[in-house]
Amino acid sequence: MPLIDSVFIVTGGTSGIGKEIARELVINFSTVIITGRDKTKLKAVAKEINAIYYHADVTDDSQINALFNYVLRKFGRLDGIINNAGIGDWCPVEEVTRERFKNVFEVNVYGVAMMTARAAVHFKKQKKGDIVNIASTASAKGYANGTIYAASKFALRGMTQCWQAELRPYNVRVIQVNPSEVPTAFGKVDRVEKELEPKKLTPVEIAQVVISALKMDNRGFIPEVNVFATNPF
Repeated sequence: MPLIDSVFIVTGGTSGIGKEIARELVINFSTVIITGRDKTKLKAVAKEINAIYYHADVTDDSQINALFNYVLRKFGRLDGIINNAGIGDWCPVEEVTRERFKNVFEVNVYGVAMMTARAAVHFKKQKKGDIVNIASTASAKGYANGTIYAASKFALRGMTQCWQAELRPYNVRVIQVNPSEVPTAFGKVDRVEKELEPKKLTPVEIAQVVISALKMDNRGFIPEVNVFATNPF
């Protein structure tokens, strides 16, 4: 679809992949509302990339509802959401706890589900809309110490497939993007961006994939795409 004059919400838009997707949408003349937990950082990034910020936490349903009400009231439309907010937790299986599972699933699974549920109401009425879920190659293959994180991304993949089946008759496209390793602030307690590495992906490649998928004419869509570094070894 044409991105010019479109309105998008990007969760977790203050750093890494979310920030780069938001930047590319702005470059393509979309109105972009980024969300995040850190209000100071949110304001600074919005100013840097010429986006609009809205302080919201996807683990809080009241904040999700307030976000959608704000966007629809202020702009009168919503064309797509990018479910990018996510957290990670890695440990040996014997160190897995119920609390650690809950913390990750609140953001990576429940948060995405509630964002999508709210968007679906609007998209079904208008018979169009795009939902992009930023997952991981961990959504298709588990690995040592990845019990919690991989489980959350496997769950996201299953939900994405369900939403594709439900929403496709309404001309709503649900797209899952699975990056392999991208050095970002993801997983870091201090939220400082990691240094980029020559043989690993950057947020730019993931943003390029998202923009390309969104620009495709609405008669077609990409259900799922994996993005790997060419030569990581």
